[in-house]
Amino acid sequence: MGAYDDWIGRTETTERRVTPEVAAMMHGALREEAPGPGALSDGAPLPALRHWATYFPPVHLSGLGRDGPPAKGGFSPPIPLERRMWAGGRLTFHGPRLKIGETFSHRSEILKVAEKEGAAGPMAFVTVGHRLATREGLAIEEEQDVVYIRMPTEFRPPKPIASPRGAAWEETTEVGPVRLFRYSAATYNGHRIHYDRTYAAEVEKYPGLVVHGPLQATLLLEAAMRRRPGGVAGQPPRKVSQRGVRPMFDTHPLTLMEVKAGGEAGTDSSALNTADPDGNQGFQLNVEWS
Repeated sequence: MGAYDDWIGRTETTERRVTPEVAAMMHGALREEAPGPGALSDGAPLPALRHWATYFPPVHLSGLGRDGPPAKGGFSPPIPLERRMWAGGRLTFHGPRLKIGETFSHRSEILKVAEKEGAAGPMAFVTVGHRLATREGLAIEEEQDVVYIRMPTEFRPPKPIASPRGAAWEETTEVGPVRLFRYSAATYNGHRIHYDRTYAAEVEKYPGLVVHGPLQATLLLEAAMRRRPGGVAGQPPRKVSQRGVRPMFDTHPLTLMEVKAGGEAGTDSSALNTADPDGNQGFQLNVEWS
């Protein structure tokens, strides 16, 4: 597939902010109830993981790829594999909280490009680092892993991983096409697998619209935070790691669950995952609270 040394270390720095209007769009995609008074006003703390509303740059239409996101070859390396998927990532929340309406700097860097051979053929993993800083200092440090593979001729789901029994809590939520569209709009995510059913089925061979990995991660974390002091608007966790293991679709409800609480030596941590109605895990989230 060629070498991508010229892309490793490439950086991009911009200034961004989550306006009250975008904060309201995110809330409308994530929650069923109305926000509390002032919760989405300028200066209010931005709940954890809702900063993803700012990640997709406002690229003009001619700069998009066939699948909807920005075309490869600009900031991202020109990997000649057609299907892209968000594989997961790692976040560290530092002291300063992002606030609604606040301008912050966003520095992105291509950290690694790894080419591999998998069961479905050649694969490429691109790791992108992000650093979000306010006037008070570094707020969020993040690494995201994006995987590229050949476009399949049929849908072949990964080997299922069953959710552990005896969850500490679980709840079920609907993830229909309206919710997926709303989340795509709030995050400016043009990836057609989330809202264009014809493209998802005929081109990428999915059996339905794909539920965003970041949407699953945010639903999981917010469900866990609602059960902790301070709720969703409370202090964010110290670290979060995510991993997608099986695609979830709009054709079925999504189960959110905490499968393990508490870590080694008394540390405060949680293992969370989404699941389909058959109990197969879709997305895994590991959280260190303090």
